Amino acid sequence: MRWPEQAEYMAAVTSVMRAQQILLAKVEDVLKPYTLTFATYEALRLLAFTRSGTLPMGKMGTRLMVHPAAVTNAIARLEQRGLVERQMSPDDRRVVLATITPAGRALADEATSALNEAAFGLPGLTQEQAAQVTEVLNLIRASTGDI
Repeated sequence: MRWPEQAEYMAAVTSVMRAQQILLAKVEDVLKPYTLTFATYEALRLLAFTRSGTLPMGKMGTRLMVHPAAVTNAIARLEQRGLVERQMSPDDRRVVLATITPAGRALADEATSALNEAAFGLPGLTQEQAAQVTEVLNLIRASTGDI
C-alpha cells in the first residue's frame, strides 16, 4: 500500500524523534560530570528558579510536563545526594514538598553554566534559529492541546 500524501508527515515525525535522541545525548554528555541526567537537572533547576526553593511534588510534575512517578524518581535520586530534601507540607499532610539545598543550588548553577556554554546541545544554531525551532514545535504542541 502506498500513501505518498502522508510521507511528509512520516518524515517530520521521524526527524523530530531523531533530533530528540541527538539533543538528549548531547545534553546528558554535558551533565555527566555533574552526575546528573536531564530529568534530575530539570528538577533541580525548577526548584532553583523558585523564590523559596520549595515546590509541591505534584506541581513539579505539572511544570516539568512529566508523570508524577518521574518526579518522585528524580527527587529521590537528588535527595540521596543531599541536593534536595523532602518533607510533608505543614498546611496539608497529603502534600509532599521538595526543597533544594545549598549544595543543590550550587550544582544547578554549575550545570547550567556548562549547558549555556554548550548552547544546550544546539551550538550550530543561532539564537534566531533556535527560536524558530521552538515556534515550529509549539505548533505541534498547540495542535494536540498541550499548550
